[in-house]
Amino acid sequence: MNEWSTRLLSEVYAAIFIDAILVKIRDGQVANRPFYAAIGVTLAGEKDVLGLWAGTGGEGAKFWMSVLTDIKNRGVRDTFFLVCDGL
Repeated sequence: MNEWSTRLLSEVYAAIFIDAILVKIRDGQVANRPFYAAIGVTLAGEKDVLGLWAGTGGEGAKFWMSVLTDIKNRGVRDTFFLVCDGL
């Protein structure tokens, strides 16, 4: 899993879709935790799961910045569209 989550990505994607979902996690007590997902569509039209990240607390812009920085550090240089909700 670690090898997959740190692999090099394509340099260019036609679109990257990002979103988070709150999931109930039991860790001594039940709490909502956000799970962040990024899916890229290559220039050939193939979908590629770029990564999944578990956050703490609520969904926030600071954590999204770390997700996008991770994607950039793994080789992505450009995308035509970044698709996201209001955040």
